[in-house]
Amino acid sequence: MTDQDIIERIDRSIAEEFEIDPEAMKPEKTLFQELGLDSLDIVDLVIVLEAAFRFKIREEEGIRKIRTLGDIHAFVLQKKNELESLPR
Repeated sequence: MTDQDIIERIDRSIAEEFEIDPEAMKPEKTLFQELGLDSLDIVDLVIVLEAAFRFKIREEEGIRKIRTLGDIHAFVLQKKNELESLPR
């Protein structure tokens, strides 16, 4: 799965879960102000991402810094790279 595939999957998953117009899914969009999510939605967002990519999102420093859709893209891509670099 390429980085672009991952970004598209994130956008599609979030748009479907939170009933957001797919055209609004731009990396610079803020989660709370522009996409209309609230603090309770973030719990659902974590569940959506864990289901879509089959990895756990724990209390990580990176998760606290997420403010935009682009931040989510970067977080998931970094997580994917970390998991791929682990010995099997």
